[in-house]
Amino acid sequence: MNDDQLLRYSRHILLDEIGIEGQTRILEGHALVIGAGGLGSPVALYLGTAGVGRITLVDHDTVDVTNLQRQIAHNLARVGHPKAESARETIAAINPDVQVRPVVQRADAAFLAEAVAAADVVLDCSDNFQTRHAVNAACVAAGKPLVSGAAIGFDGQISVYDTRRAEAPCYHCVFPAEATFEEVRCATMGVFAPLVGIIGTMQAAEALKLLAGIGSSLAGRLQMLDARTMEWTEIRMPRQKHCTVCGHRD
Repeated sequence: MNDDQLLRYSRHILLDEIGIEGQTRILEGHALVIGAGGLGSPVALYLGTAGVGRITLVDHDTVDVTNLQRQIAHNLARVGHPKAESARETIAAINPDVQVRPVVQRADAAFLAEAVAAADVVLDCSDNFQTRHAVNAACVAAGKPLVSGAAIGFDGQISVYDTRRAEAPCYHCVFPAEATFEEVRCATMGVFAPLVGIIGTMQAAEALKLLAGIGSSLAGRLQMLDARTMEWTEIRMPRQKHCTVCGHRD
């Protein structure tokens, strides 16, 4: 770590739990972020400002004026530009030392198999169950921790799915692909702007803790926020023995 880095990250280094060793692990880390929208914006910015060495940012979509109500990585001048590239520009303006690789495509199974294996931590900031299950399957196969968030309306949720721990569930254990869930989108239901900031920031915090090797993660716990009342609810989640994705790993 050079003198410029010691100064830039001094407020992390001053924390006994992180220190130089923890910050060095962050600098050497590689985070894969799926989605550069409402959740992906604060995730990418906080990972970038914290000094995560490499960030692969995946999003097939372009910036729309309706995104600007909550997607803080983008601005009016970038309407029509790919979100992944827009977020890279924002991170570079704050911390040019971070290597951000924008990937303008959908996160399909073939891409995820390679990208997840190359990452140290994966953050799912997508907005649909199909992508979430594909990301989860790739993380289970590669043995990589998954930090998953979701936000719609005034309701948010976050957890860490880390099947390196024998008792911890995967995303499929909690939200089986074969189950029927009503999938709603921001375009039809709306989303409270600060909600994605709250959940996305927590995702970044969980990822940084995993990279630095500090604290305890949300593995096995699902936290749900009702932003109308700012009340949190937490439930404990065990691994499901008969889960078709991770159950065979018990």
